[in-house]
Amino acid sequence: MPELIPLTVLFGNPQRVMPRISPDGSQLAWLAPHEGVLNVWLAPISADHGVDWTAARVVTDDTDRGIRQFGWAHDGRHLLYLQDAGGDENWRLYDVDLPTMQRRDLTPFDGVQAQLVAAHKDFPDRILVGLNKDDPKWHDVYRLDLTSGELTKELDNPGLVDMVADAQLVVRAALRPRPDGSVQLVVRDSADSTDWREVLDIPAEDAMATAPVSFSADGRSLLLISSVGLQAAALVRMDTATGATEVLAADPEADVSAVRVHPDTREPQIVTFLRDRSVYRVLDPAVADHVQAIRALHPGDPAFGHGDDADRVWLATFTTDTGSVTYYTYDSSTGVASLLFEARPELSGYELAPMEPFAFAARDGLTIHGYLTFPLRQDRSDLPTVLLVHGGPWARDTWGYDPHAQWLANRGYLCIQVNFRGSAGYGKAFLNAGDREWGNKMQHDLTDAVAHAIGQGWSDPARIAIMGGSYGGYAVLAGAAFTPDLYCCGVDIVGPSNLITLIETIPPYWAPLLAQFHNRVGDPAKDRDFLWVRSPLSAASQIRIPLLIAQGAGDPRVKQAESEQIVAALEQHGIEHDYMLFADEGHGFAKPENRLKFYTAADKFLSRYLGGRADGG
Repeated sequence: MPELIPLTVLFGNPQRVMPRISPDGSQLAWLAPHEGVLNVWLAPISADHGVDWTAARVVTDDTDRGIRQFGWAHDGRHLLYLQDAGGDENWRLYDVDLPTMQRRDLTPFDGVQAQLVAAHKDFPDRILVGLNKDDPKWHDVYRLDLTSGELTKELDNPGLVDMVADAQLVVRAALRPRPDGSVQLVVRDSADSTDWREVLDIPAEDAMATAPVSFSADGRSLLLISSVGLQAAALVRMDTATGATEVLAADPEADVSAVRVHPDTREPQIVTFLRDRSVYRVLDPAVADHVQAIRALHPGDPAFGHGDDADRVWLATFTTDTGSVTYYTYDSSTGVASLLFEARPELSGYELAPMEPFAFAARDGLTIHGYLTFPLRQDRSDLPTVLLVHGGPWARDTWGYDPHAQWLANRGYLCIQVNFRGSAGYGKAFLNAGDREWGNKMQHDLTDAVAHAIGQGWSDPARIAIMGGSYGGYAVLAGAAFTPDLYCCGVDIVGPSNLITLIETIPPYWAPLLAQFHNRVGDPAKDRDFLWVRSPLSAASQIRIPLLIAQGAGDPRVKQAESEQIVAALEQHGIEHDYMLFADEGHGFAKPENRLKFYTAADKFLSRYLGGRADGG
């Protein structure tokens, strides 16, 4: 078998990640460990000599949870980053003034969530920030002066989400949720206007696959991703005066997953569709050669990012299934590309397993797609298997480097990842096929995936585990409760156990989208019995397999009570379980020591019941 990959290599801090080029192209910022957690680092960069790593310096001083979201202000002087406390997701916006190294908390409000709404290079000393400090359900828009730190309210939110500003840094488009789960796309003509005009009626079936992207440079048209009147979400241009639309790029089966827009003209250049792997469509002939040159750099799938404000330097991020995420710069004026770094270069010292797309027919004939990662140098028969269920659930698994898949395959397990109905990316019919199917057809798809793997001879039916986080954690508990003979053990990370209490305790800033939860999951006011039957807690007495349950005490989405109540039921019925409560985490594990503590426990847990290898054992 291949050499055992240490958990620190898979789940510890990366060496470097998330490069960001300064607006003038003279400096590179990135995240890297300092004092045990990720902080922002800075170094000079030039076209001739690349990055001067010898001059690298750390410019932030976090010692707790690490920084995970940051970027440059267009003045080139301030680095901005978001940070919460204990995983509560009440993000505060901070900055570092690089010439003075002064650090500021720009939104020093308890219990308030900050959102970055917009920035533009023509207004380098200001940004727009959303704050829900007047009403926790709605984010009002404030202009933030980066020189003084002064916040000035620019928009009292009249009930809008997904706000988009034009080139004058004026919020002029947004979505207005409605009580039936449908949404209106609304626009206004100026900063002074309070008249938000509806330009597109978005039925509930399209609400999760439609959102504004960007205004044109003249502010007369709007790019949006939309599935209205289509099978899958396409890139659409809308005339905001008339509401007339034009489809610019569409795929009959796959939703648009990314759009690269020129920073000055605001015209779309590259559209990405995500099938088994990424598929690219070039809309701007001027960048066709650039796309070809970048794709030739690396066998993985690239994401095309912006670099400097002149758009001379592009950032290309490559993902591949058997290696680290890798970052390049590409000079669009010369065609010269340079390797910046690999996020986890230590992976090159280990043999990684390929991720293979597969598909099968569910019991009702619906085609379900997913990915298989087999252990290397083992027969593909009677393997211990882990069904790894993604969260969301309105998300999807994708091809590329996945530390969980590599961990499991390296331990000797077949890892199965399934984009069950209700997953995003496969068009609206597939997404909407999951409505009101938690614990039913969505769970059947997972059960059918296991049956398919057994039928192909890949999986040993006596050694199949189920593991997942968030919705995936719910699926673990549902699998244990509703199909008690299918799995031999389960690992649940921040999974809800009671759909009634889950929906009744959502964060206040999710309230505008509550109707979509009611449509897609159920309404506790109307469907209490229905939701209870679909809740694993209702059938806890049927659970017979050992469970490892992990929870963050500060989780604002899936409250601690969701794990506590299923743990209490397991104890009442004498069901074997391990419970890990992390007092300083939220919806997942941000702190590296907590991450490693959990995966060490999961490594041993799976080894105990599946018979695979474990780190240190």
